[in-house]
Amino acid sequence: MFSGNQQPFQPGTAAVPQTQIELSVACSGLSDRDLSSKSDPCCVLYICEGAAGAFVELGRTEVVKNSLNPVFATKFQINYKFEEKQLLRFAVLDWDVSVASVSRQDALDELQCSVGEVVASLGGKFQRRLSGGRGLLLVTAEEVSACRQVLTLSLSARNLDKKDTFGKSDPFLELSRVNADGSTTLTHRTEVIKNSLSADWRPVTVPLGSLCAGDLRRPVLLRCFDWDNDGTHDEIGSVTVPVERLLEPGCQLKLVNEKKRAKKKKYTDSGTLLVNSARIAQQVTFLDYIQSGTQLHFTVAVDFTASNGYPTDPRSLHYRDPRGGDNQYMTAIRAVGSIIQDYDTDKQFPCLGFGGRVPPDGRVSHEFFLNGHPSSPYCQGVDGILQAYYHSLNTVQLYGPTNFAPVIRHVSRIAASSPPGRDYYVLLIITDGIITDRLDTVAALVDASALPLSIIIVGVGSEDFSAMEYLDCDGGRLRDAAGRSAARDVVQFVELLPLLGRYGLGPETQAGLARAVLAELPRQLVEFMQSHGVTPTTPAPPAAQPVQ
Repeated sequence: MFSGNQQPFQPGTAAVPQTQIELSVACSGLSDRDLSSKSDPCCVLYICEGAAGAFVELGRTEVVKNSLNPVFATKFQINYKFEEKQLLRFAVLDWDVSVASVSRQDALDELQCSVGEVVASLGGKFQRRLSGGRGLLLVTAEEVSACRQVLTLSLSARNLDKKDTFGKSDPFLELSRVNADGSTTLTHRTEVIKNSLSADWRPVTVPLGSLCAGDLRRPVLLRCFDWDNDGTHDEIGSVTVPVERLLEPGCQLKLVNEKKRAKKKKYTDSGTLLVNSARIAQQVTFLDYIQSGTQLHFTVAVDFTASNGYPTDPRSLHYRDPRGGDNQYMTAIRAVGSIIQDYDTDKQFPCLGFGGRVPPDGRVSHEFFLNGHPSSPYCQGVDGILQAYYHSLNTVQLYGPTNFAPVIRHVSRIAASSPPGRDYYVLLIITDGIITDRLDTVAALVDASALPLSIIIVGVGSEDFSAMEYLDCDGGRLRDAAGRSAARDVVQFVELLPLLGRYGLGPETQAGLARAVLAELPRQLVEFMQSHGVTPTTPAPPAAQPVQ
């Protein structure tokens, strides 16, 4: 029987399947606040998630007596969400056991950072000087092993009920997680086997976290359907079993149709489900690559076509309200850039524009640098991107047409020259209109699909974005005019207006947009690395920083 680090199944509670990380904390060179001895440090960890901006206590370590270099045994576990901005505050206190309240303890030092900064540190080892100027905080981030496990199943069915009038059945299988409240969440659907009362499906691989939150005693629902062209699939039968039952050698399960059993006294089952093989393995994850040194590189491309409206007109999508507040372009830049920048050590981001007439001669360009520099498009951090964007609004004439291919090929050339495994590129295209170089754009995307590159398109304004939905191509692989298929899906499109209607311009919209466009990025990075045979390496530990 398999055993491991499992979360308990507790009815009446909620458990969302996601990656968890464990934080270990140590300090060196702390301030000495005690007169007759050294300090007695304790670390209190606070976390801030979502747009509300409020820190709440996550936990606290034990007190280490008489030490300026404590190594705390207490660990902190948090749910890691790449697509969300998660902030941490470490407060190191000189703990007086006679005082119960945290607020009445003597503060030694503190540090605020993001979860992204911690996990993106080489080897997951984060070091930074505390805000008081004396002492270092050392945090080690490790992915919880249960979140890295995947279950691979080889499944077959025999003697299924005949459901079609003029044929047999077209069986497919669904695997669903059984939630604490009794509801179910679909985690995998197999392919359809046409016109057969038996089925041998391709092997199924699902994360244990998604299937059962890492608890092998937790039940899963397996439902077999007869596929129908109109979408009204008929259930053949189902079975609910704990995951550990699927791991037993020679496991065979009876599929039962409850409606049929209620009507027929002699009914036994609607077929047999065979588990030919089942194994649990450790999967390579996004954090494995990030902590082995893979850098995310962020590039912004902004639409400067005339359809945006003259920038000084309050109706323009490029309008900057002198009273403050972000327009839709600024919202998109902040939403994506604030997440990605934590995974790029130098935070130097290329910023491009397209569809505008640029100085000094007013030529139309679809690949100009927002900062106006003749040879370098790089800007420092998100604030630098916004400054370059403001600069272009005053120096570039909005014109047209809307061509995506030049900026896609610009980033593709850089990605193609990068050593395998070291870098991964993210291009954010913000646009208000319908592309005019669709064939060239599709060809550029097909080429980009073989590179370490993901492309995010954010639609601003109220135009028809059906062409962007086509580029996203969630229903299958993108194909260009020459018949070439994309190697993988690299495009994620989101329209901003629905989020604005729900939240208005502000932090809630930024958070919602980041979740929508970045959720697929970790999977896309891992998919690229594995398809090119890139495995994470174990980095050398970072050199300890001397305490002044």
